[in-house]
Amino acid sequence: MQTTTRVAVIGGGVVGASVLYHLTKLGWTDVMLIERSELTSGSTWHAAGGFHTLNGDTNMAALQGYTIRLYKELEEITGLSCGLHHVGGVTLAEDRDRFDMLLAERAKHRYMGLDTHIVGPEEIRRIAPITNTEGIVGGLYDPLDGHLDPSGTTHAYAKAARMAGAEVVTHCMVRETNQRADGTWDVVTDRGTIHAEHVVNAAGLWAREVGEMAGIYFPLHPMEHQYVVTDEVPEIYERDQEHPHVMDPAGESYLRQEGRGLCIGFYEQRAKPWAVDGTPWDFGHELLPDDLDKISDSIEFAYRRFPVLERAGVKSVIHGPFTFAPDGNPLVGPVPDVRNYWAAVGVMAGFSQGGGVGLMLAQWMVEGECERDTFAMDVARYGDWITPGYTRPKVVENYQKRFSVAYPNEELPAARPFRQTPMYDTFDAMGAVWGHQYGLEVVNYFAEGDEPRFETPSFRRSNAWAATRREVQAVRGAVGINETHNFGKYRVTGPAARAWLDRIMAGRIPAPGRLALTPMLSPKGRLWGDFTVSCVEEGQFHLTASYGAQAFHMRWFLDNLEEGVTVENVSDRVTGFQIAGPKARDVLQAATRADVSGMRFLDVRRVTIGMVDCLVQRVSFTGDLGYEIFCDPMAQRALWTALWEAGRPHGMTPFGMRAMMSLRLDRFFGAWGAEYSPDYTPGETGLDRFISWKKNVDFVGRAAAERERAEGAARTLRPFAVDTLDADVHGYEPIWIGGEVKGFCTSGGYSHHADTAVALGLIPTEAAAPGLEVEIEILGEMRPARMLETPLFDPEGARLRG
Repeated sequence: MQTTTRVAVIGGGVVGASVLYHLTKLGWTDVMLIERSELTSGSTWHAAGGFHTLNGDTNMAALQGYTIRLYKELEEITGLSCGLHHVGGVTLAEDRDRFDMLLAERAKHRYMGLDTHIVGPEEIRRIAPITNTEGIVGGLYDPLDGHLDPSGTTHAYAKAARMAGAEVVTHCMVRETNQRADGTWDVVTDRGTIHAEHVVNAAGLWAREVGEMAGIYFPLHPMEHQYVVTDEVPEIYERDQEHPHVMDPAGESYLRQEGRGLCIGFYEQRAKPWAVDGTPWDFGHELLPDDLDKISDSIEFAYRRFPVLERAGVKSVIHGPFTFAPDGNPLVGPVPDVRNYWAAVGVMAGFSQGGGVGLMLAQWMVEGECERDTFAMDVARYGDWITPGYTRPKVVENYQKRFSVAYPNEELPAARPFRQTPMYDTFDAMGAVWGHQYGLEVVNYFAEGDEPRFETPSFRRSNAWAATRREVQAVRGAVGINETHNFGKYRVTGPAARAWLDRIMAGRIPAPGRLALTPMLSPKGRLWGDFTVSCVEEGQFHLTASYGAQAFHMRWFLDNLEEGVTVENVSDRVTGFQIAGPKARDVLQAATRADVSGMRFLDVRRVTIGMVDCLVQRVSFTGDLGYEIFCDPMAQRALWTALWEAGRPHGMTPFGMRAMMSLRLDRFFGAWGAEYSPDYTPGETGLDRFISWKKNVDFVGRAAAERERAEGAARTLRPFAVDTLDADVHGYEPIWIGGEVKGFCTSGGYSHHADTAVALGLIPTEAAAPGLEVEIEILGEMRPARMLETPLFDPEGARLRG
């Protein structure tokens, strides 16, 4: 066993082996994998081995597609068999909501190039003849679905890595991981100490315990999972070809052929967390005791859906644990605040996602960034606020909803409310209907009178429509107020603060008393943030961006920190309110003795409002005359009293995020995670207009941005008015031009101000001619749309800037 290595991968399951292989594929061959037992110990060996591309996140779906295509390549490289069975699979829809979800997924697949198909009950019976289609509306067929041999696949990854120079060490127990002052690691094992430049935690069921060795908490929890293998079934072994997979969400089950019988697994509601206080180190190739009682309801349902099961004997029961994160996606990437420590954990669907996870992590390590937006699986999507007490109920909820309909407006209830601002009780008493972001309670809308106190999950317009419309009209007609708590906020100070921001940000860094909008770019010129930068005074800056990207952005800031600069995440140490609408200035003036009449658009001032010292910014995401007002959370309720008392005579109305998302569409403002993400560039999204091309600074990503500027972006973000019925664009709907899919929507909704549905989407630049008419596929229907040239509200910006 070597005693030094560039990368030490801890964990010999399919994920660890994939990471090892992909590191060698990208040229890092001085790498090793350390496994305490045999390869596949833990969850891998007892996995059902199914794979599929269906995933609500398009980047995850693409990575699952990559994983599936990779298996044949591994077989060719190594000569080992992965035991591939590309049999196809159909996901059933038992009601309109489920069918709407499958229609939405099929639409996403169009521009992704995935060859899936919507099928009716008759075709389902032809594809999967053992299925009872009574009550079935339709389904989604994916020819890429299949299953494989978990052991053979893991060994193929490992052999491919060995052939490229990697070392695989088994029966080697990691006892400690200790970081040296230079950021490298001593990995202490029962066979000696290995000095590694980087550590990758791919420890699966033991990821929590391995993380604790380095003082890291990973929000993961193992869940018990059970599947049954039947005896021989004549309807199966008498077929000329293998029976395809069937996913039956109503029955919380997946089914496939296993030899001459069937394998059926369940995501039951009586779910049980496993190893609550830690995974035993001596667990490995064991199974848990059978517990058929907890899946009895699911089995009874399965007998009705697949009647052959009732006549089939049980050959074996596989009951073992595997690990989930709170949202079911993996935790991958560089761990914030811990140098050279990488995560590849929580990959519960290892044979669907393992290849993509390995590829993305290897690109991150070798090239500095990934080829696509990985935020859905980035370990930084959770901050240091998360706890085991929050993780466990969210993991249970995710397990229970594994096959549930995922609505675009659904708010899941487990582990809530958790994090709240001082305004929670006040707003709750005013009829707040709550959502959440990054663990924080956020108002979606306020219910008045007989308006609903619960928003019905739907792919179509929800019962919050009227309340949202009322709030939008209140802002546009008078003045609205909401919290600024769900902004990410950062304080940048020090003698080198301006120079550092000039290098980190692509845009202009403002003079004292002013603010500027600026993109933050990756080295390859992709969007890593859209920021408001305010210069409170020289050497002191206030930054705002997406609240949910805090750990993502802080990781980047700290990785690039320079002497003479201090960066603090003050997202929860600074809060306040936004007021917006034609009466906003009147309200602010009535609440302070300071003269605010001279505050220009993009001005920043310190103002005492009532009793509260505040930082006031003349800017608003509503696109209206507005102010963002920040204060100490301890004084937030006093600030509320001052603004509310000043605002009531002017018709002030509280509004939530549903209205905010409608208001921003009036001005075609993009949002982080939708229009702006690492998948896109400033030239594509229009954020290049905020780049300071004249500044004499080699800012991060400048060379790539300059190249895009010279060559022109191949696609461009454009707004559309959409002729809809009862469903609006949410994101990733295909845009048809001339009978072909040429683009896709990034987000959309309804403009209650202009009374029209709106979509924002990326299309080929050469197609974006004035008067362009397109079709947008929404829930399987082709809806006509026309490209818009001017904003739907305040097209000249007179109110915004006046």
